[in-house]
Amino acid sequence: MQTNKLHLVLLLFFMTLGTYESQAQEIGSNPLIPLPTAVDSLSFPDTPIAENGNEQAVDTVKIDTIAPKKELLNDVVDYFGEDYVYMHRKENKIYMYNKAYIVYEDMRIDAGMIILDYNKKEVYAKGIIDSVGNYTQLPVFVQGTNKVEPDSIRFNYDTQKALIYNSRTEQGEFKVKAEISKRENDSVVYLNNVKFTTAKDIDNPEYYFYSRKVKFVPQKKIVTGLTNMYIADVPTPLGLPFGYFPLTEDRASGFIIPTIGENSNRGFFFQNGGYYFAINDYIDLLTLGDYYTNGSYALRLESNYALRYRFRGNMSFRYENLLNSERGFPDFSQSSVYNIRWSHSQDAKANPSSRFSASVNLGSSRFFQESINQLNTASFLNNTLSSSVSYSKTFEGEPQVNLNIAATHSQNTNTQEINLTLPTVSASVSRVFPFAPKSGIKNGALQNINFQYDVSAENRMRTTDSLFFTQKMFDDAQLGARHNIPISTNFKILNYLSASAGTSYQETWVMKTTRRSFDRELNQVVIDTVNGFDSFRTYNFSASLGTTLYGMFNFGPDKKIQTIRHVMRPNVSYSINPGFDQYYEELKYTPTVAGGLSEEEILVYSRFENTMFGAPNQNYSSNIGFGLSNTLEAKVRDRDTTATESKRIALLNNLNFTSSYSISADSLKWQPINITGSIPLVQKLDFNFNGTLDPYALDNNNNKINTFNIDNGGSLFRLTQANVSLNYSFTSRDFEKNNDGSEENNETFKNGGRPDDLFGNSNELSDPTFVGNRNREEDRDVSIGRYNYAIPWDFRLAYTVTYSNSRREDEISSHSLMFSGNVVLSPRWSVGASSGYDFKGKGFTFTQFRFQRDLESWQMSFNWVPFSARSSWYFFVGIKSSVLSDIKYDKRREPDRNL
Repeated sequence: MQTNKLHLVLLLFFMTLGTYESQAQEIGSNPLIPLPTAVDSLSFPDTPIAENGNEQAVDTVKIDTIAPKKELLNDVVDYFGEDYVYMHRKENKIYMYNKAYIVYEDMRIDAGMIILDYNKKEVYAKGIIDSVGNYTQLPVFVQGTNKVEPDSIRFNYDTQKALIYNSRTEQGEFKVKAEISKRENDSVVYLNNVKFTTAKDIDNPEYYFYSRKVKFVPQKKIVTGLTNMYIADVPTPLGLPFGYFPLTEDRASGFIIPTIGENSNRGFFFQNGGYYFAINDYIDLLTLGDYYTNGSYALRLESNYALRYRFRGNMSFRYENLLNSERGFPDFSQSSVYNIRWSHSQDAKANPSSRFSASVNLGSSRFFQESINQLNTASFLNNTLSSSVSYSKTFEGEPQVNLNIAATHSQNTNTQEINLTLPTVSASVSRVFPFAPKSGIKNGALQNINFQYDVSAENRMRTTDSLFFTQKMFDDAQLGARHNIPISTNFKILNYLSASAGTSYQETWVMKTTRRSFDRELNQVVIDTVNGFDSFRTYNFSASLGTTLYGMFNFGPDKKIQTIRHVMRPNVSYSINPGFDQYYEELKYTPTVAGGLSEEEILVYSRFENTMFGAPNQNYSSNIGFGLSNTLEAKVRDRDTTATESKRIALLNNLNFTSSYSISADSLKWQPINITGSIPLVQKLDFNFNGTLDPYALDNNNNKINTFNIDNGGSLFRLTQANVSLNYSFTSRDFEKNNDGSEENNETFKNGGRPDDLFGNSNELSDPTFVGNRNREEDRDVSIGRYNYAIPWDFRLAYTVTYSNSRREDEISSHSLMFSGNVVLSPRWSVGASSGYDFKGKGFTFTQFRFQRDLESWQMSFNWVPFSARSSWYFFVGIKSSVLSDIKYDKRREPDRNL
């Protein structure tokens, strides 16, 4: 093994001055001699020149007046050959054999054999034949970030030109193979008989594009002549007279090719065509549009923005003008729907004292039901849209002040009712302990006395879809504010009882009130709105007492169940709410009836009724509340015999009982007992239940009477309502080690639905990539086409049943089972399904089947909703790579429109 690094001057000196006839005679008949392991270096010191132009005498050696020849090389040459490195003096060549490499400037060549020709200034590299006759150690040429793997290569290090045979290179998502490549310089390569594809194996691709002549600009573009598409080495009629394929790794602006198809109701269409604007490194814009030959059209705008370490977000606007059938036909209809989404999040480190966030999802109530450019089943099933935009600021100090400004939106897509707060301003002051010691722990009721202050002001609007952002919506807006000062303390009684007491003072401001009067012409009470400032003040008092009780049952360390612990937390509370009848008025009126006037009637009302915060309590109330919380845990012997500690499991989670007794009420003093609880059955499966027990009986009209049910011939309590629910989710990964079980934040979750696929999988037609049943690379070995150990799968179910008996209905009001699952049947086949059964309605709920085939470079999927109002199907096959995402075929049947 030999390795030599020759400096520029030494290499030139050795090659040009050392090749004399006398040396050739000394070599004899063998022209190949090993290079010396060391070469002496010669130094030529520069001679200083004086300012007057005369030479400065340094020593007695005179400087050679012959100008040196221009150097052939510009940098150090590093080369290596494992078996040998020889120099042919006559041919002026260096031969390197077996695992050879040569490095010059930013170029490196690795090959089985490398020949360096100094006369032609070329490097020739090729593979070698091994002992069994295989062609091995093919050249690998690397210059900068470009890498080429040919069968052989000739490279001129002076002109930087190269001739490459059977080259293989990768640029972005493309893999390129050419029979002959001519490299002109760093920027341009001309190729002959070229195959380029996004398949993993360039030598045996599933598909490729074939072109005889190609101009290749690394990391920028591929420009081709006549190009044909081959699938499994079979030529297809798909071809182009010329082609342009961008290779830039950065975002670039460009046109988006639309999908062409036909719809039975709207004719032929161009869908999801448009333009992408790569504005800068911080923001982009996507514009898409649809057009149907019956006149329907749609517009979609999307933008993503981000500033590192500061914030990131995205915005989306969709508008669709839908025409069904043709104008003049009896079934013709027209509608317009829209949807606006905005998501903004601030980096936690950007500003610790202030934060701005946004989550907006508003639009037409019928958008997800009528939109023709998506199949988002979760949004179709969800009947609520909500939004929130907020800014919060914390003013540090003692006490600390918090300010929050927000705008909220809530929309029911069934009733089309919209509630807005535009804006809500709230501020609060942290707790102040006026009697607390300057240091140490606060003890006793006096030192724990604290008070706060908070204020909330709102501009609240309630409207409908048809009146959204009209003048009437703003005219009906209600503006008000509420100030609240709570004062409380807590202390211990007998070291075991925790007591607390508090009072609260509230002052409410409104800008609109109401007045009632009797209109004799209309013969009815009318309500008039009075604009102007008004206010009322209220206060209340409350106290509570609680403790914690522990019960231990020891069975011994040698038992399977070693210990059971029962924890009870009883509590009693008392509250007083005075009556503020000074804010109530009486209206006396005599209505007219047939035959004359009737008796005088009295209407008691408050001018604050139907205002933002409602009217204050008119009647005095005094209540005692009761509560009991229970948990049950056990310590069991671990099955792992090497474990040093017992295993703790929960037997009963939060079995809670709550009720109250009204001291001030004349009748029905006892409130129903509410029961809630949860029993963990197995891992990830909890049995949740709740119910209501009413102690009072019902009369013949099913109205509650002031008689205990047991005194009316019944049981101690009436079960008026009950609910039982179970949710179970598990996958094959649950049986693997180090599984984090994280959930994905997908499109369904953004629209207010579930993050899983229990109610179906979200799949927009503009982005048909199937995301429901992804093949996990760690679960399979594609190279051998079989599973490593197990079939990946996941399964979810949700069961709920509700019982109603408040007015002797004695019925199951709802009873359903929802389930979904996905199975990867083979390394490239996966199927999934989501469905459910309504036991009350005796029918299946929304059902969806999903099939996916991984075709390596291609992908095929089929989604099918077999029945219901959303009956539809969608088939897609296309190339996975985003560069060639427009090469696809898709077909679908849209859901029937319900007018």
